[in-house]
Amino acid sequence: MGFCTVLLICLSQAELGRVWAQEYKDSYRGTPLRTDGDTASFQRTRRDWEDQLRHREVRNAQADGGVDISPLSDNMTRTVEDSQKYYSWESFGPEDEKTERLWIDLKNLHKSQVRIHGILSNTHRQAARVALSFDFPFYGHSIRQIIVATGGFIFMGEITHRMLTATQYVAPLMANFDPSFSKNSTVRYMDNGTLFVVQWDKVRLKDRENEGAFTFQAALLSNGSIIFNYREVPVPVEKINSTEHPVKVGLSEAFMAASQLSDSTQRTIYEYHRVEIDTTKIISGSAFEFTPLPTCPQHTTCELCLTSNLTTGCGWCNTLQRCSDGVDRHRQEWLDYNCPEESKGKCEDYNPILPDATMSSFNNLSLEPTPSLADLGEQPVTRDIDSSPPDHTGITENTPIIAGVVAALVLLVTLTLLAVYYINTHPTVAPPFYLMQRRTNNYWPSMKFRNQSCHSTYAEVELGVHEKEGFIEAEHCC
Repeated sequence: MGFCTVLLICLSQAELGRVWAQEYKDSYRGTPLRTDGDTASFQRTRRDWEDQLRHREVRNAQADGGVDISPLSDNMTRTVEDSQKYYSWESFGPEDEKTERLWIDLKNLHKSQVRIHGILSNTHRQAARVALSFDFPFYGHSIRQIIVATGGFIFMGEITHRMLTATQYVAPLMANFDPSFSKNSTVRYMDNGTLFVVQWDKVRLKDRENEGAFTFQAALLSNGSIIFNYREVPVPVEKINSTEHPVKVGLSEAFMAASQLSDSTQRTIYEYHRVEIDTTKIISGSAFEFTPLPTCPQHTTCELCLTSNLTTGCGWCNTLQRCSDGVDRHRQEWLDYNCPEESKGKCEDYNPILPDATMSSFNNLSLEPTPSLADLGEQPVTRDIDSSPPDHTGITENTPIIAGVVAALVLLVTLTLLAVYYINTHPTVAPPFYLMQRRTNNYWPSMKFRNQSCHSTYAEVELGVHEKEGFIEAEHCC
């Protein structure tokens, strides 16, 4: 108790010294507070703060209101179809040599490189977050966190909701798989810094387990390419029942629009693009490779955004420092900041180009204050060197702060030495500091993070894990 009191007194002295020094500085200068900086840096700082706020709103989306899944409205120019605008894809059969090269054999890798998710491998309709070690471009947007589901797909959205199967997915084979049926069924993944692979190994369909086990995988490459590999497909995809669970193969992306209701915020997800592949080509030993095409969001400057020959219809929003055609996962923010009107301008409107003569004269300007006309009349042609003594204002105003910090450190060291001396010379007396008591290594419990939306169609799990022989086994909930 005495130690805390002394420490508070020392900190109070240091704070009083700082306040006194600030008051002294303000009275000496007599100038108001001013913020300097160029417009670009101010916009960049505001954009960083807005990004943090947006991610915070993403985490609290479920608490704010409901989420509705809807197709694009009729007045939208984009249609939900494979327009070959975002991805081009190619299929390979069992007889193609490239099929074997595309397959990533996780069994040949070292155990420390492959992780088996214990929860996903022993439950039904579960989903778990996985952090990527690299930025994965998905429809032109960088993704660092995904959600792997037991149902044979990866959710790529930022906001989790009850209908993960609706949109924003990478689905090699979305179906009603139940890995908990057999001990041989696992969901395993690997990340080597440039390649992420998740494999659904020997999983079976719910209530149709006797029809055989499926083994397939999805690979995400750092260049944005996506690969679907199928090693074992015992049942034709078109014969898989979609009554209890959607059956989809391909890619999907959407944006979220928010509307304020009387007592809550309604968020609606609009799917603006989907890639669907021919499911009749999905057989054992087949593969599909998706190659990303250039998109507007990948341009980071106004010049590239408006002049690139790789993309069309792009506009630059200087407020957000973002390039877009108005239809991507950040469309709501694009509309909120009036970017449709701002994107009609040119780069010269945001960064005006000065003539050469003006630039040369600007570079030669002095940064000193402009003297008045009276001063110009009395000022001689030559100036004497300023021989006035140096200004020690900064040293004087910082002296109380330094003195307070030094006094606090001296008292802290003294009290610590006295405490150690007292404990060593009185071994029969219990130490007054409970922090010095001995505790076992397993005293502190491990932290676990759980999702509160246990009623979801796909329950999300985020539990602590521990390694064993190169694998990671997640602990069960509840």
